[in-house]
Amino acid sequence: MILVTGGTGLVGSHLLYALAAKNEKLKATIRPSSDISQVRKIFGYYSEETEANKLFDRIKWIKADINDIPSLNIAFKDVTEVYHCAALVSFDPSDEKRLRKVNIEGTANIVNLCIANKISRLCYVSSIAAVGSKHNNSKIDETSKWNPEENHNDYAISKYGAEIEVWRGTQEGIDTVIINPGVIIGPGFWNSGSGKIFSKIDKGLNYHFPKITGFVGVKDVVKSMIQLMESEVKNEQFIVVSENLSFEKVFKESARYMNKPEPSKQLKKWMIALGWIFQKTGSLLGAKRQLTRDSIHGLYEKSYFDNSKIKTEHRFKFTPMSHVLEETAKIYIKENY
Repeated sequence: MILVTGGTGLVGSHLLYALAAKNEKLKATIRPSSDISQVRKIFGYYSEETEANKLFDRIKWIKADINDIPSLNIAFKDVTEVYHCAALVSFDPSDEKRLRKVNIEGTANIVNLCIANKISRLCYVSSIAAVGSKHNNSKIDETSKWNPEENHNDYAISKYGAEIEVWRGTQEGIDTVIINPGVIIGPGFWNSGSGKIFSKIDKGLNYHFPKITGFVGVKDVVKSMIQLMESEVKNEQFIVVSENLSFEKVFKESARYMNKPEPSKQLKKWMIALGWIFQKTGSLLGAKRQLTRDSIHGLYEKSYFDNSKIKTEHRFKFTPMSHVLEETAKIYIKENY
């Protein structure tokens, strides 16, 4: 029996389809506030309605929260493998405690239950945000060391802390693979995460920024997880990035596939800084704030990630991001027009 946490998120929902299509016995955790209808919709991207519903019905949904041990105990019953996808993604400084609670403590709970239930395999979905950095324009790979003296946002710190908990589990006998995906692009969630790229372009996005980072399609993330879990590899991590691209290129290419005007203006640092000042003032009145001094500088950073480990050791072939963006844009248009 396979357990998937975070089954109602982007990665988790696409993963559930892939596992259901392989006729795996499946459990998935769902919080009381979550909506599984979105997952059923994503199954429809891959199969006709009858087949999609048949596969969807293979999932046994368990109401559980990764910070609620009693509910997790129920979820872990008869489980042999775990895909841990659940996480909080936020760059709002006011969410620091929640990030640590969900990403670090929640992952520690999953690891502890894997140990207690003698789980045979664990796959943890981390992030390139938790990978160390390199200098002199060299590419970042799995050997890059995390430097605690550098400026890291709270999300990155929480994902790195979660990785520490996962590595602790390997010392207790849990065979584990960790993947560090880049910015994940895929259909289904247009009002959160990378899905906002398409909804904002649809509404008329005028600005872009030059930040360069790693991007990957959600199908490749899922494929890498399953391939690694079915391999002999254990207690290793893999950067899962298709290409290193600028957000400017991603925005403009997505706009072309959607037949929308390309964002033509580059955000200037003074413009973002002014927005930061207004957000900081608003936060005093209880408004959410996502821009910080560090995140402003981050919009101009250029980080290049090396995906050669998974490509060389596991002959993994990534889908070009142009194909991922085109496919995602087509699904957006189909659903919204």
